[in-house]
Amino acid sequence: MDETQPANLTTENMPSISGNEIHSRLYDHLPVAVYTCNRLGYITFFNKAAERLWGRTPEIGRDLWCGSWKIYTTEGIPISLDNCPMAVALKKGIPLEGEQIIIERPDGVRVKVRPYPVPVFDDHGELTGAVNTLIDVTELVDNEGKQAVLAAIVNTSDDAIISKTLQGNIISWNRGAEQIFGYTEAEVLGKHISILIPENRLQEEDVIIGRIAQGKKVDHFETIRLTKAGREIPVSLSVSPIMDRSGKIIGASKIARDISVQKSAQEAAERHIKNLRTINAMAKMVSEELNLKQLLQKVTDATTQLIGAAYGVFFYKAVDTAGESSVLYSLSGVPVPAVKKLDLPVSMEFLQDIFPDETVVRINDITKIVPNGRNASYYDMLSGQLQIASYLAVPVADRLGTIVGGLLFGHPDAGVFTKEHEMMVTAIASHAAIGIDNARLYEEVKALNEKKNEFIGLASHELKTPLTSISGYLQILERQNTDVLGKNFMSKAMQQIRKLTALISDLLDVSKIEAGKLRLSKERFDIRSLLEDTIDLVQYTQNSHKITLDTTVEKTILYADAQRIEQVVVNLLTNAIKYAPAATHITVLLERQDQEVKVGVKDAGPGIAPDQLSLIFSRFYRVENSNATVSGLGIGLYLSHEIIERHQGRIWVESELGKGSTFWFALPA
Repeated sequence: MDETQPANLTTENMPSISGNEIHSRLYDHLPVAVYTCNRLGYITFFNKAAERLWGRTPEIGRDLWCGSWKIYTTEGIPISLDNCPMAVALKKGIPLEGEQIIIERPDGVRVKVRPYPVPVFDDHGELTGAVNTLIDVTELVDNEGKQAVLAAIVNTSDDAIISKTLQGNIISWNRGAEQIFGYTEAEVLGKHISILIPENRLQEEDVIIGRIAQGKKVDHFETIRLTKAGREIPVSLSVSPIMDRSGKIIGASKIARDISVQKSAQEAAERHIKNLRTINAMAKMVSEELNLKQLLQKVTDATTQLIGAAYGVFFYKAVDTAGESSVLYSLSGVPVPAVKKLDLPVSMEFLQDIFPDETVVRINDITKIVPNGRNASYYDMLSGQLQIASYLAVPVADRLGTIVGGLLFGHPDAGVFTKEHEMMVTAIASHAAIGIDNARLYEEVKALNEKKNEFIGLASHELKTPLTSISGYLQILERQNTDVLGKNFMSKAMQQIRKLTALISDLLDVSKIEAGKLRLSKERFDIRSLLEDTIDLVQYTQNSHKITLDTTVEKTILYADAQRIEQVVVNLLTNAIKYAPAATHITVLLERQDQEVKVGVKDAGPGIAPDQLSLIFSRFYRVENSNATVSGLGIGLYLSHEIIERHQGRIWVESELGKGSTFWFALPA
């Protein structure tokens, strides 16, 4: 017998393995890979499916056992061709049951295969060859692996993963669902998903199923669901359609995450942010309110509302200018009839009873406290007259730590106030203490300021009268005296009189500004002409510096108080002369930009340090390290700043140490 040709099958009328025409056509059109070998293992036939599976075309009569490029076990261990399933089946003469192997193609692609080699015998029982069927199980095995991984993920997930039919009946239930909702799998399978939905949210299920039926997903939908115990919990739902092999939607897969912790944290954060905003707003209000009685009332009302108290009281020890102390208090939430009945303290000694340890006092139910000693009547008033159960008292201390007041709150229900409320009121008490101190200082400063302005006004008027007389007498003497030396003395005396008069006028202007009585007499005038006249005026009174006007601007009309603008320019020029004694030149700049006119006075003096630039226009401020011989009170720039701002203008300085300064102001054109 020709060993390269396959022997006949045991059935007489079956085509031979040698591959006649009918045999070849039959196997070639099979979608499953099939090949044959003779009893020596040489390949005698293979179909197209086998050729595709191998990724190569073996040579009939030359390739042994198998057409695969390489073969491996499922663990990746190489298998030699003479140990492949076909070789084993031929050698042992028994069929094999499809133990999985891996075939590697020449292009490196690996395919998972189950081989089914079956020996073929002739009528005499002699082995003539074998036929091997190769089943490609790559997709099946991969899917099984994915399914196993997916099942493990589902089973170990902390989230509830539930699948249901389009009718809403539960068909799968993982451990996460059991932990979140409290039902076991046996308790819920086949039941409707509505057992997890509060009655007032049942319509949500219709909306979700409607979207799923249209092939749409539901992502991160936050809602409320029910546990077995009837407790409502916040959850985040993600729902996706389940499809069969044909793409038909047959149900829905739902992932429910318990977001109770996140919600609690979010609510706590939002509450904390809200409280911070409230406290910051209250701190701003406290810092801006300088009326002591209004401050106490605002703090009491706002804090009572903030912590949900029914009643609030703010006690404060006030000390008048004579050093006498009294108790100020503000009430919130206390009915007027009840106020008249209250035995409110008239001295601050009661604070020692309220704060024996000088710390916060918080009582969940004051009616269960047995009062003792001096605070007995106070607690009786709270629980009896005001019918308070919850009680919170926070001391208000000054900068030295001395208790000067207290914020007290009450509520008829027990256990209303928490540690959070205690912390909030403590923060508010700190701001209130600062605000009270500011209000007290403001009242003191205001009183002193009024006395100061009164003194400046009186002193200025009293000084101007003799100065006017002195100036008049000096002018008479100057005209009558023909002696050159005498005239020189008279001229210098007049210069000093003018300086003193200017200082007195500046002081009067400061008092007018602070009292809000500085008036502007606006008119239309040419700023260039005003600058030229002012330069001539200042140049006439001194000869140490040459003052020039640098500008290309022609006649420009402004609507302002010409006398006050001239006062500003004179101040800037006299400062430039005073603070740059070693220089010989001062430049006045005039520019027109858009809707404003800019005027600058540039000197070649020592300049100003950067850390002093922001203070330069402050009242009574003088540049540090300046020449100690320079006269003045430090109010010229302050007056200039106030005058320019009252014209809705701007004033600033550009300076660099060692390179001089340029003072600018700008006015609307």
